[in-house]
Amino acid sequence: MQAVQSYIKKNQKRFLNELLDLLRIPSVSADPKYKKDVLKTAKAVADHLKKAGAKKVEVCKTAGYPIVYGEKLIDKNLPTVLVYGHYDVQPPDPLELWDSPPFEPVIKKTKGHPKGAIFARGACDDKGQVFMHIKAFEAMMAEDSLPCNVKFMIEGEEEVGSENLGIFCKANKKRLACDVVLVSDTSIIANNVPSVTTGLRGLSYVEVEVTGANRDLHSGVYGGAVANPINILAKMIASMHDKNGRISIPGFYDDVERVSKKERTKMNEAPFSLTKYKRDLKIKDVEGEKGYTTLERTSIRPTLDVNGIWGGYIGEGAKTVLPSKAFAKISMRLVPNQDPDKITNLFSRHFKSIAPDSVKVEVRPHHGGHAAVTPTDTPEYKAAEMALKKTFKKEVIPQRSGGSIPIVALFEKVLGVKSILMGFGLDSDDIHSPNEHYGVFNYYRGIETIPYFYQYYTELKK
Repeated sequence: MQAVQSYIKKNQKRFLNELLDLLRIPSVSADPKYKKDVLKTAKAVADHLKKAGAKKVEVCKTAGYPIVYGEKLIDKNLPTVLVYGHYDVQPPDPLELWDSPPFEPVIKKTKGHPKGAIFARGACDDKGQVFMHIKAFEAMMAEDSLPCNVKFMIEGEEEVGSENLGIFCKANKKRLACDVVLVSDTSIIANNVPSVTTGLRGLSYVEVEVTGANRDLHSGVYGGAVANPINILAKMIASMHDKNGRISIPGFYDDVERVSKKERTKMNEAPFSLTKYKRDLKIKDVEGEKGYTTLERTSIRPTLDVNGIWGGYIGEGAKTVLPSKAFAKISMRLVPNQDPDKITNLFSRHFKSIAPDSVKVEVRPHHGGHAAVTPTDTPEYKAAEMALKKTFKKEVIPQRSGGSIPIVALFEKVLGVKSILMGFGLDSDDIHSPNEHYGVFNYYRGIETIPYFYQYYTELKK
């Protein structure tokens, strides 16, 4: 392992420059105008896998964007790790809020990353973290130190719901057979507080449309007599939470996992400063469900949030219009035992029921996924814990995340294996936001840590 670490240190500058080149390709899966760039990124990822030493590398076609597959099988008697990640990224909008162009990566010092951070869309989510695995694999191959079998499955539709991943997994179940799935699409608590993500929330994502009159109307002629869909939508959304911050959809909490007082106490022992949290976000106070701490609200409790809302005239100057339509995108983060299809149906039924007769309502479901919990007494968890402790030289904390990676539950259902969530980002890295960034320290530390995971996992599986 010493030779592997020496190889990594000797090639750090090249590893960084190669990542910067990958970040320059705008692989936005949500916007069709970037289609050529998404496909270009898939090819680039495949080329890097080949150069690193992977065999049977293939850009596998799907009904959407392709999945990049590669493998290195050294002994059927050794355990097999399937590395999952995604090469697509979120849209960069709003562009005017970026300090530098989102697809022209720059490195600069910032709060939380005194050694510098890479500012670019996809730097942390997930190109930077995927690339750590490719470079760690390259180092092990270069030094003939790969201790187990490794497979790679890197998709291009994670940011739009991984619609074709389940189909691919079912069709390639034998090809993807493994003992564990290794995912780096999560974060650690801090650069001096390593952690392993042991839980993810599920997701139900919908778009709603409220329609009033058959056309936009003059607000002076019709205002006060005809329903304004924006006003109605605002009232409907406002009614979705009660005065205690609980979601008011009937049946929403029926299946919510009950977390023990002991686990809640342990969860709140994680390093966290509410004062710093508010200062970093420049807010005077927090909000949320009554009776739960901020750490609990963002991990073990379900949520309902409006992600976007629009309608009417939003151009320069004034246009006194009473709009025909209003729209909103709404996401619900779910916890263990909540079924995303059931929640989507409950939302749809309730949302339509609270609409007045003066408007028509349509609910369009988008994507979703189940919550997932990773046990801490497995070889894969212990291997991750040992690997992080080796490189950070700190005790490792298990932590539930508020985010959603629906494919984790999918892997368990289709492939019959658990996933280990060993990410290296920070919650403050502004993923999905303007000025997304990823610490240079975190990038290098991930490359250094991953080989130890393979080593310890192989030893623990013997």
